[in-house]
Amino acid sequence: MEYTANTAKPSLNANALKIIAVTAMVVDHTTFWLVPGSSPLYVILRMFGRLAAPIMCYLISEGYFHTSNKKKYLKRLFVCALISHYPYILYFNLTSFQATSVIWSLFAGLLALSISQSRVMPLGLKVFFILMCCLLAWTADWNYIGVLWVLTFGIFRKKFSLQMISFTLIGMLFYVLPDFSIVDGNSIFRLGILLAIPLFIMYDGTRGKKSFLMKWGFYIVYPVHLLILYVLRYFIF
Repeated sequence: MEYTANTAKPSLNANALKIIAVTAMVVDHTTFWLVPGSSPLYVILRMFGRLAAPIMCYLISEGYFHTSNKKKYLKRLFVCALISHYPYILYFNLTSFQATSVIWSLFAGLLALSISQSRVMPLGLKVFFILMCCLLAWTADWNYIGVLWVLTFGIFRKKFSLQMISFTLIGMLFYVLPDFSIVDGNSIFRLGILLAIPLFIMYDGTRGKKSFLMKWGFYIVYPVHLLILYVLRYFIF
């Protein structure tokens, strides 16, 4: 967390947001295994874990406008999605074609944002290919919700109110409300996505200090932490 000289209010750069997202992700995946689903602690920790996907979608859209090579950016996410597939299905005990990780949703979202920014593609084709990106992410964690978040964060960049309105509407309509019950802790924790809004408000638009760890850390941590949890869950404990 940083403090700007003019406002003396807390602010967060992209690196800080990334650290929060990675922490929330690891806590969420660990909670899925270790904490009983009926306990209040489970609800609290999974609610904190809901921060990961919105923040990563936001940072992916920001990265699109900051990267010097958009094709390499897409390639990195694609390769990471392939590498992360088997650690994901191993840990969550899924079949190869049953589902895949959130990285695939992030890749499809970045692809959809790239299509939306084309200056030569007709609007009709843009809509068609963006729908194909949503379909492409159908079986991935956060599926088309992640695609739409990345897309709208990018389309409404520098229009913060529209970003937050679209983020909330997409999250509530497609994630929270379909399975929501006030007495069901497994659905209450879904409201945790809204906890990302104060963090977005504090985002100062800067990347933070450049480093290998900040650039490549998420690509490494995602598959590695799933493999570690898989070994701990099924072979040690």
